Amino acid sequence: MGHYCRKVGLHAGLWRSSFHSIHLQYTGVVAFTKQSGVTKCCCNSKLLDFCGRLSSISRANKQKHVFKKNPNAHIWGKRPKVVGGKLLASGYWGITRHCNYLGDLLLALSFSLPCGASSVIPFFYPIYLLILLVWRERRDEARCSQKYKEVWAEYCKLVPWRILPFVY
Repeated sequence: MGHYCRKVGLHAGLWRSSFHSIHLQYTGVVAFTKQSGVTKCCCNSKLLDFCGRLSSISRANKQKHVFKKNPNAHIWGKRPKVVGGKLLASGYWGITRHCNYLGDLLLALSFSLPCGASSVIPFFYPIYLLILLVWRERRDEARCSQKYKEVWAEYCKLVPWRILPFVY
């Protein structure tokens, strides 16, 4: 059962879906009360920020999907860099090895920022997600290292950042 849960993401999916809905309800109430001091302009800019971050996750996943279907398809107007004939090192995937995780983290943060810094409660979900995704990233790294062996080591040299460029 444990392997099946990992395959379909149940261990993260159930917690994230319930925690995420509670977080959205709380941040929505806090952000739109008069005590938070959040202006309509701030909320609109966070909405645009949210759409941009969601779009970046979608574009990163689309790059990987297009590469799997056609390894010669251009990414950002150039032929893709490919490591060992298997791993994409262009576009978002040439910046960080888990760029989709960065998008998830930034998206979670975009829900919390309109609440301001008066309470840590709105930031519980992004903090939880950071812990979950770093833990997941480390498991992914170990699995990919086993699966791709020296190709993975070469990919890691080419794309040194795991989630956040120039930091981690």
